[in-house]
Amino acid sequence: MNFIFISPNFPHTYWNFCDRLRRNGVNVLGIGDAPYDGLEDGLKGALTEYYKVDSLADYDQVFRAVAFFSFKYGKIDWIESLNEFWLEQDARLRTDFNVTTGIQSDRIGFIKEKSQMKKMYLEAGIPTARQCPVTNIESARSFIAAVGYPVIVKPDVGVGAADTWKISSDEELERFYGALPSVPYVMEEFMQGDLISYEAVLDANGDPLFENMTTWPDPIMNVVNDDINLKYYTNPTVDEKLREVGRRTVKSFGVNRRIVHLEFFKLTKELRGLGEPGDYAGLEVNMRPPGGYTPDMINFAHSADIYQIYADMVAFNERREPEAKQKYYCVYAGRKEGRSYKHTHEEIMERYGDSIVMQEEMPPVNWPQMGRFMYTARFKTKREMQAFIKFVQTE
Repeated sequence: MNFIFISPNFPHTYWNFCDRLRRNGVNVLGIGDAPYDGLEDGLKGALTEYYKVDSLADYDQVFRAVAFFSFKYGKIDWIESLNEFWLEQDARLRTDFNVTTGIQSDRIGFIKEKSQMKKMYLEAGIPTARQCPVTNIESARSFIAAVGYPVIVKPDVGVGAADTWKISSDEELERFYGALPSVPYVMEEFMQGDLISYEAVLDANGDPLFENMTTWPDPIMNVVNDDINLKYYTNPTVDEKLREVGRRTVKSFGVNRRIVHLEFFKLTKELRGLGEPGDYAGLEVNMRPPGGYTPDMINFAHSADIYQIYADMVAFNERREPEAKQKYYCVYAGRKEGRSYKHTHEEIMERYGDSIVMQEEMPPVNWPQMGRFMYTARFKTKREMQAFIKFVQTE
C-alpha cells in the first residue's frame, strides 16, 4: 500500500502517523517544503522517500511529486495531509490521480465553506444557528432584526477562530462594515452554550472505531479577542447525546476513512428552533484531527494511541488496539506572555510534577491562542483537574 503524506513534518507530532503506518507495513511517501535534513529523526525513519518542493502552495510542483511517486512505486492508494490548510489540495490530487480513499474535489465545498456546512446540517435535521452571507449592511440589519444581538461574523473559509468577532451593537456593526474584509464572510446568530467537540476515527463505512469528547470552557475566539488564558480538556467518556449527534453529522456529510473533529454548542438556555438546555447544536465540521497537542491529550485521557488506531484503520479497516480500563481527564492550561502569575513554574512542577505529561514553551506564532507556556496534565477526577487549572492560571 502506497500512502502519500503531504507536509508530514507539520504539525511536528504528525510524524507519529507516519511511524504507525510504517509499522503496519504501509509504504509512506512524504512531500513537503522543508529540507530533508531538518526533519525529525522519527519522521525520517518512517518515510520510504521524501520529495521536497519549493512551495506546497504550488499545485504543479506537488502534482509532479505525486506523479514521480506513482511512476516509481505504482498505484497510489492514499493521499492525505490531515491538515486543514491543504484539504482542498488533497481532494484535487485525489481526483486527478483517481485515488478513492478520501474526499474528492466535488465534495470539498461542504467541508470547507461554513455556508455549505449549514445546508448539510439542515438536510440531516441537525439544529444549527441561522446564518446569512455578509454582503451589505442593509441585509445584515434585516438578519439582526430576526435573530437579535449579538451576532458572530467569521470567514466563510477559515481555520479555528481566526478573524472571528462578536458584534453586539449598531455601532460595532457599522465599524465592521466600515472596514469590510475582502474575503467572503458569514454572519450567524449567537448561541449561548458550552463549546464541545466530538473526535472520531472512522472506518470505510463511516462508523466510528474510536470516539472522544473535548470540552472548551472558553472558545478560542474569546481567548484571542479577550486575551485570556486558554484551558480545555479531553474527557474520559463521551456524552451519549453528543455521540448520537456526532455520528449523525458524520453520516450526513458522507465522510469515511479519516479522523474528524466536529464542533457543537451544548446549549445552556433554550433557543428557539435549536433546542433546550443540554441539547447540542452544530457549529462547524473539521474533517481532520484536532489541532495542537489535542491528539496526544486524547491518548493520555483514554490510555490509547490514536495514531495507531488511525494506522490500523488505513491498513486493516478495523481497530486492533483494545479499549483501556483506566481513563482520565487530560487538561491543557496555558499561561500568557507578560502576565504575573501567583505560582511559579517551580511551584507548579513541585506540586503537580507527577501528573504533568507535557510541558514546554510554545512557538511565538502560537502565543495569542495557546499561551507562551503550556502545562498538560491528567487526573482521575474533574475536581482535581479544576484545582490544577486554578493553581496554574491564577494571577
